[in-house]
Amino acid sequence: MANESVTQFYNGRSVFITGGTGYMGKVLIEKMLRDLDGIKSIYVLCRPKKGFSPAARIEQIRKLAVFERVRTEFPDRLKKIKAMEGDMGLPGLGLSNENKSILVEEVSIVFNGAASLRLESGLKDAIRHNTTGTKHVLDLAVEMKNLASFVHLSTAFCHCEYDTLEEMIYPSPANPEDVMRAVEWMDDHTLEIITPRLLGQHPNCYTYSKRLAESLVSEYAKRIPISVARPSIVTPSYKEPVPGWVDSLNGPVGVIVAAGKGVIRSMLCCSDYEAEVVPVDIAINALILIAWKRTMMDNTVDDMVPCYNISKGDIVRMTWGEVLSKGKRYAYEYPFDAGLWYPNGSIRTNKLVHYFIVFILQVVPAYLIDGIMILTRQKTFMVRVQKRIAVGMEVLQYFTMRGWNFKIEKAKALINNLNEEDTRKFFIHNTEIEIEKYMIQVMLGARQYCMKEPLANLDRARFHLKLQYWLNLVTQVVFGFLLLWLFVRTFDSFKYFLDSTTNSFMNVPIIGSLIPK
Repeated sequence: MANESVTQFYNGRSVFITGGTGYMGKVLIEKMLRDLDGIKSIYVLCRPKKGFSPAARIEQIRKLAVFERVRTEFPDRLKKIKAMEGDMGLPGLGLSNENKSILVEEVSIVFNGAASLRLESGLKDAIRHNTTGTKHVLDLAVEMKNLASFVHLSTAFCHCEYDTLEEMIYPSPANPEDVMRAVEWMDDHTLEIITPRLLGQHPNCYTYSKRLAESLVSEYAKRIPISVARPSIVTPSYKEPVPGWVDSLNGPVGVIVAAGKGVIRSMLCCSDYEAEVVPVDIAINALILIAWKRTMMDNTVDDMVPCYNISKGDIVRMTWGEVLSKGKRYAYEYPFDAGLWYPNGSIRTNKLVHYFIVFILQVVPAYLIDGIMILTRQKTFMVRVQKRIAVGMEVLQYFTMRGWNFKIEKAKALINNLNEEDTRKFFIHNTEIEIEKYMIQVMLGARQYCMKEPLANLDRARFHLKLQYWLNLVTQVVFGFLLLWLFVRTFDSFKYFLDSTTNSFMNVPIIGSLIPK
């Protein structure tokens, strides 16, 4: 086994993926189909959604842009993706007896990537999806007869109380079994009361539930060969399947789009802190290597859970301030279509100034626009959009207002024993990344794949941006003159008030004698 290459290891094996319909899940499936040609089957846990059966949802996924290369070069491999109808929130994952039997008999590699990424979720929803759901997957994995490797996808931000995150399992803040039982019998009001005490230093229920899931995983270490992968903030692809590919507005991409369209004018962010991010293709390559690496380790050591922090770490130095300056420059060169206003927002650390800017330049215009929409009998949307942005930004800003130190030595060592072909296929070191080129890829990727805005419209978008620039400039000048006029009028009124008050006091005994004539 020690001399077995990555591609040899996956030959003839079947893989089970939870979260396969999500952003990272789709990139993982595409990578395995394209570069692990010997893989037998990829079973994807999938539930019915919006009237589509699991099989229909998988068929829709096959048609996405992310699978363009596979459709063109290896169309027959798409048949290896097979839907397994089920639900993370149900015991036994809600699998039929037939599907469960297939997984137990055939699967030897599991990637547990399903999670609720709604950072604003309440405790009950977060625990059910991220902790209890993980337990259901672990219980199924225990029954798998040929299980060689189980990779649990966590997050690098689930240990908020540590300034430096080592690649190890940390003590749990609570017994995950107790918390899982509690959220099932407690009513929502009681849970809301105790949530702040349970969370402690955690900014939201998402990171807390992922922290408990890690503790739960460690309890299964003696029973199955398991590993934990902790990616940081996942950004659009660096190389594969195409540069800049992204189909999710979560995290930085949502901020880029909203800022590029002039919807966000201010964000709390410390410009000197390192931007702990990782391109999605590098994170996926690491997951594939982690599953392979686990088979070379002794599973008899008690509580041994290999952990890998997947982030830029000390490989590429890049601060949030640098990201902003480069991002703004390329937002002007490659603008989005139909922006609401000229994109000239800024980051700041002063909360009072930030909230003032948000109120004046985001909230007030939102109500004005919706007011106009009501008068013209059109459907309102801006206030709703701003509320969604406010919730997302409040959660995201916790991560941009703190410095993070993620140790990534184990993750970097994943390529140590790779042959030349596997090193090329499963690249994880991003020392050769050209930051400016990558930023352009991110902008264009968000534009094409998230907003569905073709590059052919760039010239038109640039023309609109110039119009918005002059409109913004004229507005600022008019607003400046208005403030000046108000100041002058207010000053005149204040002067008149002082004169009137002085004349009145001059008639008062004693006090009047003190006022100079």
